[in-house]
Amino acid sequence: MRPTKKLGQNFVHDPNTVRRIVTTAELSPDDVVLEVGPGLGSLTLALLPACREVVAVEIDPVLARKLPETAAERAPEGKLTVIEADAMRVTRQQLGEPTALVANLPYNVAVPVVLHLLSILPSLQTALVMVQAEVADRMAAGPGSRTYGVPSVKIAWYAEAKRAATVPRSVFWPVPNVDSALVRMIRRPPPAEVDREQLFKLVDAAFAQRRKTLRAALGTWAGSPAKAEEILTRAGIDPSLRGEQLTVRDFSRILEASGHYL
Repeated sequence: MRPTKKLGQNFVHDPNTVRRIVTTAELSPDDVVLEVGPGLGSLTLALLPACREVVAVEIDPVLARKLPETAAERAPEGKLTVIEADAMRVTRQQLGEPTALVANLPYNVAVPVVLHLLSILPSLQTALVMVQAEVADRMAAGPGSRTYGVPSVKIAWYAEAKRAATVPRSVFWPVPNVDSALVRMIRRPPPAEVDREQLFKLVDAAFAQRRKTLRAALGTWAGSPAKAEEILTRAGIDPSLRGEQLTVRDFSRILEASGHYL
């Protein structure tokens, strides 16, 4: 087989790296680990002895068929379930109730996959994902930083995210053009009792035109810049601020305040 760009396949081949990932994930023997894109199975083999079960989601049918054979040969005592599916469309019914996500994610779909899995799997309590270094910065960024944006806010709705380590490009086959990084997430309760989908629409609107103030950026969302200013003022948010200066809790306050106007 050959890795394909279409599926974003870059396989980890360095044993020290996969051991490092498993150690950083801080798994317990009772964890059920969800792995997305197991590829040739190097990380899978390292995960199997460290947890109760690995549920691996693989979109490539050739790899999905081969992985159980690889595990049976090299980690016969581990429990592995392989699901041939697209991680962006996989369902809770297919996955059960995994407690931890550990994965080397394809660069082109990393953030959507993480958000999808966090949304459908309330059982997930921790996650450790390897992604492009630039994406890792965006996922773990805090308000006011240059890399803070829509992924940062949406992930913060579900979990506390921190960049855990940098991974050199040399540990992959084929070698990508960029370095990677590990992002560790720990689930926490939502910051407010507001509708998540409505909050995410608000966040999208606030960042659609980053250089605009919130008063201007939220004009279409609120119905007009004047109405946006009323909502922001009621929420205790300065209308002259920009989206990258707000926390997920700030966005929740805006949505709560909008109930009196929208």
